[in-house]
Amino acid sequence: MKKQMHILMRGLDSLEEVLIASLMGGATLLIFVAVLHRYLTGWPIPVVQDALLKINLSWAQEACIFMFVWMAKFGAAYGVRTGIHVGVDVLLNRASAAWRTRLVLFGLLSGALFTGLITAYGISFVHGTHADSVSPDMELPMWIVYLAIPLGSGLMCFRFLQVAWQFGQTGNLPKHDHTHVEGIDLASDDFNPAAPGNPGAGGRP
Repeated sequence: MKKQMHILMRGLDSLEEVLIASLMGGATLLIFVAVLHRYLTGWPIPVVQDALLKINLSWAQEACIFMFVWMAKFGAAYGVRTGIHVGVDVLLNRASAAWRTRLVLFGLLSGALFTGLITAYGISFVHGTHADSVSPDMELPMWIVYLAIPLGSGLMCFRFLQVAWQFGQTGNLPKHDHTHVEGIDLASDDFNPAAPGNPGAGGRP
């Protein structure tokens, strides 16, 4: 059971990361293409200009806005899981160990309560959205766009509860290392100047 839960959580983490990266990359690429298209249509090249003017990218800005909204909602949940959110810990550092535990748990559970309420209101808001309500340019049903509120907030609520449980078990909070690059191990010989054979070690490669 514990192993299955671990696999499930790893799958959720991966899905969260893939979704955020895909939305960020897709929005960035779409913005680049739209700007390039707008710039090139101003060039007085008969064949190229006529061909580009036939391509309608008026929906690109709206699509990017929707993608960034979804990315922000799920990115907030990712921030809770990894400890990347900015926090003021002056009071925590001055408090005793017992009070620090109480304050941290209070903050985490308050975050879970707030995001849980947003999730509930988001579900009600999506359910109350008229079926004929669509976006101006893409004509996308707005309930799909608004679905980012309950899904993102629900995941964020779960992350608050997850971190609170882990803190209650271990006493540790997730802490993001801004110097760490995924996939690169600075402890390996390839990134260690003092390793034998590296130029920084004084020897010949």
